[in-house]
Amino acid sequence: QVQLVESGGGLVQTGGSLRLSCAASGRTFSPYTKMGWFRQTPGKEREFVASVTRVGGSRTLANSVKGRFTISADTAKNLVYLQMNSLKPEDTAVYYCAADLRDGRGYLYWGQGTQVTVSS
Repeated sequence: QVQLVESGGGLVQTGGSLRLSCAASGRTFSPYTKMGWFRQTPGKEREFVASVTRVGGSRTLANSVKGRFTISADTAKNLVYLQMNSLKPEDTAVYYCAADLRDGRGYLYWGQGTQVTVSS
């Protein structure tokens, strides 16, 4: 079983920054595990934000956050970070951390989410 716990959300003004953290536990993660961040607002589908592989650091970012957000992983501590800069009101959402164990089942494990609110 995999447990994911997000932290770091909050209220910030437009142009501000936040760093989200995701702590993963419950099993030994393979080097190929991919960790992702998604976000969701009421009435909308969950949206991909960013992903990174544990080893190798292959990163993917959604076009909407390129140049503003950075994803990174601390494999020794099983932590994944999402550094969010130049935040905009449209970034307001619940942000979720997810794990894809690369076993063909996609992002099977999800955290409980952390709220990010960007005021205009």
